[in-house]
Amino acid sequence: LNETIAMTVRLGLKRIAFKDFHLALNSSPEAIREAAAKTREAGLAAYGCGVVYMRNEAEVSQAFEYAKTAGMEMIIGVPNHDLLPLVEKKVTEYSLKIAIHNHGPGDKVYPSAATAYDLIRDLDPRIGLCIDIGHTQRLGQDPSEIFTKYAKRVHDIHIKDVSASTAQGTTVEIGRGVIDIPKFLRAVIKTGYAGTLALEYEKDEGDPLPGSAESIGYLRGLLGGMGINA
Repeated sequence: LNETIAMTVRLGLKRIAFKDFHLALNSSPEAIREAAAKTREAGLAAYGCGVVYMRNEAEVSQAFEYAKTAGMEMIIGVPNHDLLPLVEKKVTEYSLKIAIHNHGPGDKVYPSAATAYDLIRDLDPRIGLCIDIGHTQRLGQDPSEIFTKYAKRVHDIHIKDVSASTAQGTTVEIGRGVIDIPKFLRAVIKTGYAGTLALEYEKDEGDPLPGSAESIGYLRGLLGGMGINA
């Protein structure tokens, strides 16, 4: 966690989402509050956690209690389909959003944004989507078109680039892959999306800072050219 906070600050970012290995889901309330305070002191907003898998009722309850204790806005999650009624109750009880994350080819729960949307369209609007543009591209879909189609229900975006528009595509530095990133950013701006563009950089696990810096710099350059200070 300390390393991640330091790298995020060094990248000049202001928001962060925790994964379980940053702060374990079964941490004590005291440990969760301490980590959240440390994050705030570094000038970062811990806006969410994820991806959180919810395979039973206990895991749903744990996720919502964790996010509430940390003062987060949302959970980026993968609840089993049969648990969605319980998730809807928890959303009301805790006044938290949940953004359901798509995982692309081979995933049996939510391979695409459409899979999730078809299940949640009539549920509380605080249950929305986290569109992972890398996994969307790996399905052979255009992330810009998918985002635009579901924009009103998108609560979070995992932005990345991938090496191929197939199941074999892997994460690369943003700008080096096959995703039309300028097109995607224009779509985000056009819809007035007000959520977070969260870098999910899965390459170079032992040394992610250089690739993350290149990716963030590329995005800032594109946005600057569009008249947006990021």
